Amino acid sequence: MNIRRYYIPNAIVFITQVVDRRTPVFREERYVDLLRTILNNVKVLHPFITLGYVFLYDHLHLLIRPTGTSNFSDIMHSLKPNFTKEYKDLIGVTGSMRFWQKGFWDHVIRDEIDFQRHLDYIHYNPVRHGLVEKPEDWLHSSFRHWQARDAYPQMWGWSLPASIEKYDWQRSEEDNNE
Repeated sequence: MNIRRYYIPNAIVFITQVVDRRTPVFREERYVDLLRTILNNVKVLHPFITLGYVFLYDHLHLLIRPTGTSNFSDIMHSLKPNFTKEYKDLIGVTGSMRFWQKGFWDHVIRDEIDFQRHLDYIHYNPVRHGLVEKPEDWLHSSFRHWQARDAYPQMWGWSLPASIEKYDWQRSEEDNNE
């Protein structure tokens, strides 16, 4: 598979990264904490603004805007090996280990509607996966931050949001990989 990445200065990018074999590693709080720490360390090396995120048991979604000379691939190529190294140290693995699925999926945000749609997707994801009944019940996402800024009305996401329901996510992925 030949993936083309588009690097547009100051662009916001939606990223999906999956754990190898979808192992639910982030079910354990200490590994979510490690992920947050490593992500903050990467932010120092490769500056970016986090606009949205969700950490699920076996994958994560980020909505970021690189702010320095690094691009989103630089960010991911720093996050993945640094997390894996620290994770291996924590669990006592000394040999090689594959933690993440190869590669990651990205989508450059095109406009405000596209941004809102992806932010909604991120925040509804824990409900979609049956982990909680309401987005605000999932602690590992940016939903509460956005809700506190009045970006979401009360009871948003208690049922399938129209912005997600009507969007052809499969077609969006195909567009990105052409």
